Amino acid sequence: MKRSFGRAARTSGAAVETPARADEERLRALYEQYSGPLFGYVLRQMHGDRQAAEDIVQETLLRAWTHPDALDPDRGSVRAWLFAVARNLVIDSVRARQARPREVGEDRLGEDWAGSVPDPTDDAFEQTLDALQMAEALDALSEEHRAVIIETYYRGSSVAEAAKTLGVPPGTVKSRTYYALRALRSAFAERGLTR
Repeated sequence: MKRSFGRAARTSGAAVETPARADEERLRALYEQYSGPLFGYVLRQMHGDRQAAEDIVQETLLRAWTHPDALDPDRGSVRAWLFAVARNLVIDSVRARQARPREVGEDRLGEDWAGSVPDPTDDAFEQTLDALQMAEALDALSEEHRAVIIETYYRGSSVAEAAKTLGVPPGTVKSRTYYALRALRSAFAERGLTR
């Protein structure tokens, strides 16, 4: 398959260039003339992604090599054809990236992913154990202290809401909460559950 890029093979003295050698020289000339402007254009289109821009420029020049008839100056501007091919490759690349999951950035490559992902079996066991230990510690509290902890921490009531629900003044809720938390810390310390 002869790739002439729209030019006749050159002769050098008595020796005639082989078609492969002529293709290589034409591709090299094409690269030297257009790779810089193409790379700048594609780099802007790819928002600074150098690797993607290099790949697109390489693919553009490869298509020029495989379609030498498109580079015939009689058919139109070589530069315009190259930039149109590069533009289409940029569009294809963007569409392909949108169709697949996002890639992990370089800033995240060094992380220990296995260590940062919790093991669900350990989590369930730990949560169950914590719940049992909390229930035991709550049982050790007086009825008033247990009620204020359940109302403020488990049900998420404000001091005013807890006071209304328990039928005591807000100051009493505050003091009971303070002493209940102290008693819980002591109960945890007796069981060796300090964190």
